[in-house]
Parts: sequence; C-alpha cells; structure tokens
Amino acid sequence: MTDRAVRHLTVDAESAAQRLDNFLLRELKGVPKSLIYRIIRSGEVRVNKARAQAQTRLHAGDDVRLPPLRLPQRDTAAQAPPAVPARDFALLYEDAVMLALDKPAGVAVHGGSGVAFGVIEQLRQARPQAPLLELVHRLDRETSGVLLVAKKRSALKALQDQFRQRTTGKTYLALVRGAWPPGRTVIDVPLHKYLLPDGERRVRVTDNADPQGRRSISLVRVLGAVHPPPEAAVELGPMTLLAVTIKTGRTHQIRVHLAHVGHPIAGDDKYGDFAWNRQLSRFGLRRMFLHAWRLSIRHPADGRLLELMGPLPPELLQWGDVGRFFD
Repeated sequence: MTDRAVRHLTVDAESAAQRLDNFLLRELKGVPKSLIYRIIRSGEVRVNKARAQAQTRLHAGDDVRLPPLRLPQRDTAAQAPPAVPARDFALLYEDAVMLALDKPAGVAVHGGSGVAFGVIEQLRQARPQAPLLELVHRLDRETSGVLLVAKKRSALKALQDQFRQRTTGKTYLALVRGAWPPGRTVIDVPLHKYLLPDGERRVRVTDNADPQGRRSISLVRVLGAVHPPPEAAVELGPMTLLAVTIKTGRTHQIRVHLAHVGHPIAGDDKYGDFAWNRQLSRFGLRRMFLHAWRLSIRHPADGRLLELMGPLPPELLQWGDVGRFFD
C-alpha cells in the first residue's frame, strides 16, 4: 500500500522546538517507526527544502516535506494491532501540566527497536482522556528511576529547554566494581556516539581532536563500600556505591565514563565486565545497578524549584548491605 502523494506539513507553534523524529512519530500515526527513521536518514524528509537529521529541532512555520510512503500490505483480518497494555506507573509528582513517574527497570521509554510497548504507549493507554502525553527526556531501558512526562506542549518545550541549557540537576545511583579512589570526583572525557551494523547505538570515549566527540562531564560522590551477601564476598571483590551527577546528558554517559576509568557498573550488559556480571547474577543481582535517583527542575508554569526523588527499588535496596545507606 502506498501513499503516492508528496505531503507538506507546517510546524505549528505548539510543536516548535520538537525534534524532527518525535514530530513525525506524532503526525504519522500508523507508520512504522523504522520507516520514519529510514526516510529521515535517506534525506527524503526535507525541512524548508534542506536535508535534516532525526534530532533537528523544528521552529514554528517550518515546512516539512514527506516523500510518498510505501506501507506494507496486510490482510484486513491482521490489521488490528495488539492491544497496548494499560499501565499507570507509580507517580512521584503530578499536576495539570506535567507528571514525574518512577520508571521500572526493563521497560523501554517508548516502543520501537524490537520493543512493542514502552512507558509512553502504556501510559497513554491507561489515560485515554489525556489530550497529550509526551516524554520530556529518556532513560535507558535497564535504568530505573525518575522520568518526566509533559501534559501540555508548552510544558514540554519549557522542560526540554532546561535539559538543553543544562540547568537541571540529575543524580544517579550506581554500584561499581572496585574501591573508588576518594580523590576522583570529576570525569571530563568526550564521548563519540556511533551505530553497530544492526543499528544499535553505542558510545565510546574519544579525545578533543575527534570532530564528532562531545564534551561530557560527570561528577562523582562516594557513598561508601557495599558488602555483598557473605557467600559472595571473595568472588565479587570490593564494590562502591556512587552518586553521579551529570552536567551533560549524553547517551550512555555514566555507563561509559565509569567503565572507562576501570569501575564498570554492576550488571551493565553493554559496557560492563561480563564475567563479573555472571557472578553477580548467581548471587541475586540480575539487573544493571543504575538508578535515576534525584532530579531538580524549575516548574514549567510557575518557575518554582521541584526536587524529585525516586526511591531505590527493592531488588537494589535489598541486595547486600545497600539498604544501610538509606536508613
């Protein structure tokens, strides 16, 4: 099935400052996400007659040109999509323009890339009366913790502006291998994002000469040594619980920074110590120990400071003697 006509969409004021990919995902209901990203990468999507990238920020009045879209032909009986599971996640804060939820580990923030239904799809299904629910930022699938959702377009823009201008305060809890050196409090190392052959995102440390490297800063505070279950102490070795505040919000920033300095995060299946992860799993830690713990932002409507905190989930809080830091 083909939509044979070239289409032009005009960006309205409410959609200003949105990324191109998010704008198209909202406008092209029913079009596969993979197809949207493919036509962006190929240059078939034009913004004001120029090629654009998925992360291009739109402005009110922009003209977005879409090519004819070839959609897969499906049997009528098979066209009904499976029901999106309705799930209203545990809330940390909510008012008329925004909400903060406590995202569990193992749930992607949005569908795509082999994930049928993410947080935002499940939330929309649970709240069919909501006129708008949009992710303000993202967390990795295996990271738990504070996640912001806007309920009005104006709030979305105001909150995303804060993230872009680095005026938010974002602190994560991470359990890492080894004894952290007390004098190491700043990691200021540029990062380079790239894609694997299958399209999966990866990030590596680079240097200042790399034109695609982006400065990335993580501030580290030691909370203390963590003692694993007694039977695991010898095999797992020393571990340290860290509070990591990111001054820049790069993809996989904390995971790559900590691995780079020789202290990978427990359970990290992309950048971690895989043999150590297997040992951790044997002794009850079966997920990545990275949690979006605290987030400070200015309220998008009245400007007051909001200090949001996501409690450490039970599977992390109850592992070893982690709980003693939160009594």
